[in-house]
Amino acid sequence: MEYSLPILPTISTSCIVISAALVAYGWYLILRRNIDAHKKTMLSAAVFALLFFIIYLSRTIFIGNTSFGGPDSLKVYYTIFLVFHIILATVGAIFGIVTLWTGLKDHRARHKRLGPITSVIWFFTAATGVIVYLLLYVFYKGGETTSMIKAILGF
Repeated sequence: MEYSLPILPTISTSCIVISAALVAYGWYLILRRNIDAHKKTMLSAAVFALLFFIIYLSRTIFIGNTSFGGPDSLKVYYTIFLVFHIILATVGAIFGIVTLWTGLKDHRARHKRLGPITSVIWFFTAATGVIVYLLLYVFYKGGETTSMIKAILGF
């Protein structure tokens, strides 16, 4: 069976991977006390995370979410994993916003406490996001896709 990867999920997943890589590099920079480069790198990481979110949200509203297309015997495990990923991503996004805010407002003590926690959450979010992508589009062909607009308005 041969099929191509969908462009928007591939781009959005790439954005999350780039964001996580930039967070890791930002961590390296702050350990070297390079505050200016750290700030620019972390803001770039935030831009890639925001780009992911914009693509994901747009795709969800207009094209839809893709259901799991793998074997029925794995569906419950996939769903549990997906719920875990969504909770992790939500917590990571909130922590990310607060951590960015404290850094930009120069609340260094709070930023220094939150930064490592936020980074670890973000790394797990990125890793679980890649696994969701692989399960939906690489290991198995995605299932049905229904847009939010169609689901709500019945078009």
